[in-house]
Amino acid sequence: MTPVVKDTLLVIYAVAAVGAATHALLHKRDPRAAWGWIAVCWLFPLAGAILYYLFGVNRVQTKAVRVFGSELPQALPRCPDQTPRIKRADPEEVRELVRLGWAMSGRRLLGGNRIDPLFDGDQAYPAMLAAIAAARHTVHLSSYILRNDAAGQSFAAALEQAQQRGVAVRVLLDGLADFLYRPRGSRLLRRHGLKPALFLPLRLWPPMLHINLRNHRKLLVVDDETAFTGGMNIQQGHLAGADGVPKITDLQFRIHGPLARQLDQVFLADWSFAAGKPAPEPAVIAPCGPEEGDGHHASRVITEGPNEDIDRLVMVLIGALATAHDRVWLMTPYFLPPSPLMSALQSAALRGIDVSIIIPQRSDQPWMDWATRHILRHLLRRQVRVFLRPPPFAHTKLLIVDDWYVQFGSANLDSRSLRLNFELMVENYGEPLATRMAAHFSKVRATSHAAKPEELSARRFPARFRDALCWLFSPYL
Repeated sequence: MTPVVKDTLLVIYAVAAVGAATHALLHKRDPRAAWGWIAVCWLFPLAGAILYYLFGVNRVQTKAVRVFGSELPQALPRCPDQTPRIKRADPEEVRELVRLGWAMSGRRLLGGNRIDPLFDGDQAYPAMLAAIAAARHTVHLSSYILRNDAAGQSFAAALEQAQQRGVAVRVLLDGLADFLYRPRGSRLLRRHGLKPALFLPLRLWPPMLHINLRNHRKLLVVDDETAFTGGMNIQQGHLAGADGVPKITDLQFRIHGPLARQLDQVFLADWSFAAGKPAPEPAVIAPCGPEEGDGHHASRVITEGPNEDIDRLVMVLIGALATAHDRVWLMTPYFLPPSPLMSALQSAALRGIDVSIIIPQRSDQPWMDWATRHILRHLLRRQVRVFLRPPPFAHTKLLIVDDWYVQFGSANLDSRSLRLNFELMVENYGEPLATRMAAHFSKVRATSHAAKPEELSARRFPARFRDALCWLFSPYL
């Protein structure tokens, strides 16, 4: 190799290493990640910079901001006190959590909602289909999965009938899920004369091949008055089989009141982007001032997605844990929370609060179960109680704090939901729902197996090694 070539390669190596290391220094949030990539850039000539370009640059957030912009509210107006009156709750702590939700979401806490939990598809689907059948003006449906099976066909037929009555029907499906679950739900809908919008569908040209940036929200809003949301997709597995038990157990919530309009605003923004069409004007909700219905719950929508500079949902969750006095009860199908949330759960338990987490004994993704088993010992050592729920697969996402706060929706407590997907959660202040959900949680916990540190420690080395390896890759699961 001639001296000129050597000098040229040295210059290229130096420029590439300095550029990649500087980018890591400026853009990585975690100093350990920044140090790691800086070391890789300098220790591996050229290859280090290439590796950083391929795997170290956060294109997910960059792409999401380019697509949606940053939804983080700026210079929020100072609203009057929105604190709901709740028995057995500290007014100042409730006020602080209400302010945090306002700061993170930019959405008002709306009073006067009626919220009814619906258990499994056998309760949820008939109620949803009845709402579609009664629609007078609009039906807006968003689902991560809509299977071309008996359940999906019943919804397609109901939507077609609504459209034939002159109702404006808009449907949004996630593009990747629609591609993966065959036969495709979008084709079923088209056969019924509907035109579903697909959220970031896979395509070769112009290239769109990401598996991230998925719309995981589940919404049905009818006439701006009634809404359904939770964790439930539309598929036969949510309905009871021949043995009277569904393959997937879940919760959906029916909402009457002002919150339906807030949910509709979220749908219309997503649908407008995916369909490439301007959305009709949503019902106006004043940024401040009274907004009441005839129900007992004060509620607000919190959206989460990779286009946001701050982890909204994680911050609200941590704020809710900080207000707890008696209990923090969590139910989630996938549990791989970020370190700050892990610390908040442990801190709450060490304060003497009943921190109980229910996860499936076996989910539909074994690698997630293995990674979760690796972190459980850290929680159990700090007084957090973990319960393994026997089959069927439990897909419910639920948080209960004391007797007055409930959070439900589409987000799992893992990196994909909290960093890569577009999610939707509802936070609710009110004793009636909290009491009912606490009774449901207690019933499930009584039938679940409490995880024990000695059982985790007794596992053989191959199982512990497998679990640790899956945990290592947990940000990508």
